[in-house]
Amino acid sequence: MRYKLLGRSGTRVSELALGTMTFGEEWGWGADRKESRRMFDAFADAGGNFIDTANRYTEGTSEKLVGEFTRSDRERFVIATKYTLFTRREDPNFSGNHRKNMVQSLEASLKRLGSEYVDLYWVHAWDFTTAVDEVMRALDDLVRQGKVLHVGVSDTPAWVVSRANTLAELRGWAAFVALQIRYSLVDRTAEADLLPMARAFDLAVTPWSVLAAGVLSGKYNRETPQEGRAKEGAATIERNLKIASEVVAVAEELGCSASHVAISWMRQQPGIVVPLLGARNLAQLQDNLGALDVTLDDAQMHRLDEVSAIDLGFPHNFLAQDAIRDIVYGGTYDSIEHRADQL
Repeated sequence: MRYKLLGRSGTRVSELALGTMTFGEEWGWGADRKESRRMFDAFADAGGNFIDTANRYTEGTSEKLVGEFTRSDRERFVIATKYTLFTRREDPNFSGNHRKNMVQSLEASLKRLGSEYVDLYWVHAWDFTTAVDEVMRALDDLVRQGKVLHVGVSDTPAWVVSRANTLAELRGWAAFVALQIRYSLVDRTAEADLLPMARAFDLAVTPWSVLAAGVLSGKYNRETPQEGRAKEGAATIERNLKIASEVVAVAEELGCSASHVAISWMRQQPGIVVPLLGARNLAQLQDNLGALDVTLDDAQMHRLDEVSAIDLGFPHNFLAQDAIRDIVYGGTYDSIEHRADQL
C-alpha cells in the first residue's frame, strides 16, 4: 500500500480506503462483528489506514465497530465519518446540513467511535435548504474546537462545492479537502464537472460504487439480473454488460480478476483518487486488495475509456468544437501550451 495526501492537507491516507457500510447486520445484508473484524484486520495488515463510515450506517453499529477495532491504536488510522442523513424520523432537526444537526450528529458519532475527534468529517449530502455560509462556518467551528481535523463533502453538485470552498478561503475558514462521489466505468458522469472541479481545488476524491454494484465484477455477464433489467431498462443493461465484457477481456489478458481491472482503472485516473472498497466478506475484500498489484497500460486504459465513454453535454461539447475554438482563440489554440486540467 502506498499513500496519498488528503487533498490540500498534509494528512497521508492509504491509496485505497475501507468503506464500512457493511459493518453490521441491521440492514439485512451486512457482515457480523467477527467478519467485520476480519475485513478490518486484512485492510490494516495490507497497510490501509483510511477508514470511512457514517452516523447512519447500520443504525450506528458501523461507527461502534470502527471505534472498537481502532481503539488500541487510534492515532494510526484516519477515520472519516459523516452527518446529514436522519437519525430520528418525523423530527425536522434530526437531519439536514444545518448547524444544530451537525453538532448533535458529531457528538453522537464521537460517543459511538469512542474518540475525542474525527480526522475527516463529511457533509453526507446537500440538502438545498441550509445556507452555504452556515455550513462552512459551523464546520470551521468544529475544526477550531479540535473535534474535527479536516472537512469534506459528499454527493453534492460541483457549483455548491465551488461556492463553499471559495467562500471558506476568502473568510479564512476550513475548506473542504475531499470530495466523495459515485464514479465507475459504468457511471462516468462526474467527469463533466465534479472531477475537473476537484482537480482545480486540489480535492482528494473518494469514489464509491467503483464496481457498480457488482456489474464490473463480470458476474452479470454470465446471468443478467431480471430485476436490474426492469429497473434500468434494456438499453442501459446492454451498455453496462458491454463495458463489463471489456473489463473481463482485459482481466483475462492480465491473468487477474475483473474487479482488479475496474479498481485499477479508477486508481489510474488523474488527480488524487482514493477508491472506496466496500465488501460483505473477507474473500471479497481480499480480491479487491489484489488490485494493488495490477497496472493497466495505455492501450488497455484507452480500450476501457472508449467502451465506457459518455456525452459530456453542453457546454463541454460545444466549447470543444473546432469552429468554436477558432473564434475563441483566433486560430492560436494549437500553439498554446495548455495545463492538463484545462484540456
